[in-house]
Amino acid sequence: MSAVGARPERGSRVQERLGAVARSLVSALAGVVAVILLWMAFIRAFHVDPLVAKSPVEVWTYLSDGGSRFSRASQLWSALGQTLLDAGFGYVAGLVAAVAVALSFVLSRSLESAFMPVAVTVRSVPLVAMTPLLTLIFGRGLLGTTVISGIVVFFPALVTVAFGLRSTPQQAADLVRAFGGDGWAVARKVMVPSALPAVFAAARVAVPGALVGAMLAEWLATGKGIGYLMLSDTQNFDYDQLWSSVTVLTGVSVALYYTVGTLEAFVLARFGPPAAGR
Repeated sequence: MSAVGARPERGSRVQERLGAVARSLVSALAGVVAVILLWMAFIRAFHVDPLVAKSPVEVWTYLSDGGSRFSRASQLWSALGQTLLDAGFGYVAGLVAAVAVALSFVLSRSLESAFMPVAVTVRSVPLVAMTPLLTLIFGRGLLGTTVISGIVVFFPALVTVAFGLRSTPQQAADLVRAFGGDGWAVARKVMVPSALPAVFAAARVAVPGALVGAMLAEWLATGKGIGYLMLSDTQNFDYDQLWSSVTVLTGVSVALYYTVGTLEAFVLARFGPPAAGR
């Protein structure tokens, strides 16, 4: 009976995960269509000079053209790869640091009282102003871009994850303590599973933030990647490549955002707290 009862439950979980993936794909497609329509409407409504404004068709032609502009398009893809590398390290570092610090703050009020004002002070300083100093300290290589991109990810994720950890059901935490569990046991068995929706919310929001941070580092520090390429395109009036860079970067950001959302659906179906009404 238990094996028979487990099969429908396993099947319902598989269906739930497949449904979440399908919803993510539909949402991503709808978002792409909406952006393209707004893009075309913006150009027509404001009568932007065709020398400056490029339509979706022109951008597609530029990206798919294998003729004389192949070397320029390949330069864009190479720069995108560098930016994704920079953003990826900053994304992981910022999220891991945010989860660790948020957990430390929730478990130790004295630690939060000591370091939260420092975090707020650092966050209030514009990152553009801090970038030259961070570059001098950490260099112009991967470590420097990781730090700059990670800072963009860290602070919003810290607030979101800390809120999720504090939203732990008090009854569940008291039950763990009643059986002799300490603070870390409560965190491992109750806080972290309950905060998984908040962690994934922070992970989704951090995707564009990591890309922006990486581009900022490339623009002001490294002279590499798509951030510096877009700056060069502006100075050289290469609007074909500029619009293509923005389009590719936006598409990658949307794709990564929904990829994290799909991963969230799978993880929460397996480890997350049960939905209301179950």
